[in-house]
Amino acid sequence: MTQLMKTRISTYLLGIALLAAIVIALLVGLATPGHRVFINGNIITVDDNNSIVEAISIRDGKIEAIDSNKNIRKLIQKGTQVTDLKGKTLLPGFIDAHSHFPSSGLTAISADLSPPPTGRTSSIALLLDSMRLQAAMTPPGKWLLGFGYDDSSLTEKRHPTRQELDSISSEHPIYLWHSSGHMGIANSLALEKVGITEKTLSPSGGVIGRDANTGKLNGLLQEKSALSLTTLLQDFSFTDYYQIFRQARDDYSKNGITTAQSGGIGVNLTRALYWASQLRQIPFRMVVFPNHQSFGQQLLNGSYKQTDFNSERFYLGPIKIIADGSVQGRTAFLTKPFYKNPPAIPDYRGFPSFEQTELSAIVSTYHDAGFQLAIHGNGDAAIDQIINAFAKAQKYTPSTDPRLILVHAQMARLDQLKSMQALGITPSFFPTHTYYWGDQHIASFMGPKRGAMMSPTGSAAALGLKFSVHTDAPVTPISPLQLLWSTVNRQSVSGNTIGEEQKISTMQAIRSMTIDAAWQVFQEKNRGSIEQGKFADLVLLSGNPLENPKDIKQIKVLETIVDGVTVYTAETKNPKK
Repeated sequence: MTQLMKTRISTYLLGIALLAAIVIALLVGLATPGHRVFINGNIITVDDNNSIVEAISIRDGKIEAIDSNKNIRKLIQKGTQVTDLKGKTLLPGFIDAHSHFPSSGLTAISADLSPPPTGRTSSIALLLDSMRLQAAMTPPGKWLLGFGYDDSSLTEKRHPTRQELDSISSEHPIYLWHSSGHMGIANSLALEKVGITEKTLSPSGGVIGRDANTGKLNGLLQEKSALSLTTLLQDFSFTDYYQIFRQARDDYSKNGITTAQSGGIGVNLTRALYWASQLRQIPFRMVVFPNHQSFGQQLLNGSYKQTDFNSERFYLGPIKIIADGSVQGRTAFLTKPFYKNPPAIPDYRGFPSFEQTELSAIVSTYHDAGFQLAIHGNGDAAIDQIINAFAKAQKYTPSTDPRLILVHAQMARLDQLKSMQALGITPSFFPTHTYYWGDQHIASFMGPKRGAMMSPTGSAAALGLKFSVHTDAPVTPISPLQLLWSTVNRQSVSGNTIGEEQKISTMQAIRSMTIDAAWQVFQEKNRGSIEQGKFADLVLLSGNPLENPKDIKQIKVLETIVDGVTVYTAETKNPKK
């Protein structure tokens, strides 16, 4: 993607913010209560003792006091906004430990190809039907996108082909984005548009797919060959960008997110999100992970500083590096082969994004310069690479509190968890995989033994290794209550339990989505729990998740509060602008 197009994207987002800046500033000024109290509640504070209290007082966007109804009532004055919770449960706002805001908003302008239970695309025929409908609504020449298809969930158990996409349209470049986010399928016009021909070779760490019989391009593009979101957005209009942004913003707000993350992005999108945040077009706080290929290099050479962006509502966090692919996409890097492989490649075990020496050099460069890192690693071989690279970096430049985040850590072994603990590495697990792909892990990807160990929260908790959990939206929906349910119950779509020994308590899971997620990015002193002096970022629920773990998924978010201001209430069905 050209610099011009990157600038265009960020300019559009900034324009959205600026157009409404004055109005939003006025509304926020009028809506912000100087003093607000909540009484008669089941308030789960998530402090060091996991205290549960009746009432809290908020003043000027910060937690002023946590106490009994009697004592908090004494603080009520003329003008105090009083909320009677009537026994409902109030929690610290959910912290999104890893996702890709605003990518989940792509469904606003693309065909939703998600499989059940999220969507309805269970076969190639249904997938093609959806794309034909999208083609009828898309002007010729413009990118035609499908979002969230999953080959392992299709009846045919395969990817669509270039030829099948060509049958939909020869006037649109077409790209289907795989649910993993690590690959996709392009039609002939799309391949031509991005310069991929029959003579193009697969890059290191990427695959340009070819038909096994003819050797011709089949449209599959994996890992470093996959098309980026910025490439796909280059022909979109101002309206398209706004629809993507608005849908993602509203989805996060209505699900109780008070700190969202955008993982692995460049400086232009960072700037756009920063200004949208400052001007309250993003109603929650943001944590951004710069991608190491571009923005990370600019931070290293001093072109930008993290402090240029940091504020109470926006934080430039660790540098994001990707060490391998996804398990469901069969591109994760494993020490042993996938449980079931095609007969032609029985020993296939995925592949790394970097050779060990290159990854070690990248990690050491950032670590030596004092940057925190967040490294994506799904397969246990990739996790070995990450651990080895960081051990080397720590040897030469020791840090007493590095908090390297190992993103996903999906197939981490027990010995690797112990190494993480020794080195100051903290995993962020992806337990919604147990629901959406748990059955496939057991039957095809990993097998019964390894599959039961996926996202090993139970083993980490037993070691005392601090961790977070995440949805990786848009890979799975940005639903913290689904994430909480999955982390506690580890139940697949079919109802199978995926690793009984890896279950953790509801309170431990809540901590991994609040205070421990804040701790991972050095923000535990200002958010993540309901304690005096912290941001008044809260979520009001329709039920108490501590009462019955199996019913957590039925609980609804009733209100989302940031800085003491309600940014979403279920009564209006939309976030307040």
